[in-house]
Amino acid sequence: MKRALVILILTVTGLVIGPRLVLGGGVSGIAPLTPPGDSQWHSLLPADTHLLIETGAIEQFLDALDVTPPDWAAIYGRGHDDPGLDERLFNLNRGRDTKREGKMALAWRVTFLWPGELSDYDPRSGGFRVAVGPRFTPTRWGVVRFKPEELPSNLMAIPNPGQRETLQRRIGQGQPVEVDVALTGKLISPESLIYDFSHDEEGRGVIMPVVRIERIDFVILSCKLDRCR
Repeated sequence: MKRALVILILTVTGLVIGPRLVLGGGVSGIAPLTPPGDSQWHSLLPADTHLLIETGAIEQFLDALDVTPPDWAAIYGRGHDDPGLDERLFNLNRGRDTKREGKMALAWRVTFLWPGELSDYDPRSGGFRVAVGPRFTPTRWGVVRFKPEELPSNLMAIPNPGQRETLQRRIGQGQPVEVDVALTGKLISPESLIYDFSHDEEGRGVIMPVVRIERIDFVILSCKLDRCR
């Protein structure tokens, strides 16, 4: 099944000088495209990063930060039409921000994944623009949706020369090329977690860890052609 994307089509201006060039004091969205089979996270990412990919790891991270899930039913009350809902959410968020201060997990470097898909090819840079959207992970805490504080406006995956022609052909034929977009960084402070409710599912709690992104990696999720490497 093709993964649903909240698509951000991004453009690149200027020349590519390096795969992780820092632009204007921020992180670059230009990075090499890692082939399938070469994506062992322990070798691709910084050694000190905490991989928040599996449900269990995400739950342990939230346990370390906030100890126990909130009582979503009590906070929701009579729902979005309840006049006290906004105040209860505000108190929940501010109270937990205060209790979270000083927790070791606040300083962790973390990596989470968003689904992405290669878009059109840019001959000037030799790379493919990337459309990307959030991933929603159901947990015993609620639905977790990591939120970058800011994403660069130039998400561009640079394949090796052996990949380029095959990927161009696949995209030209309308075949999707899906990628994992690995986003690495640290929680912002003090509002590092945002508690809210889903707008699509009545009473479903949503937790959004807000991460200041330090680096971006692209990995081909699946490729059935022998020459994708």
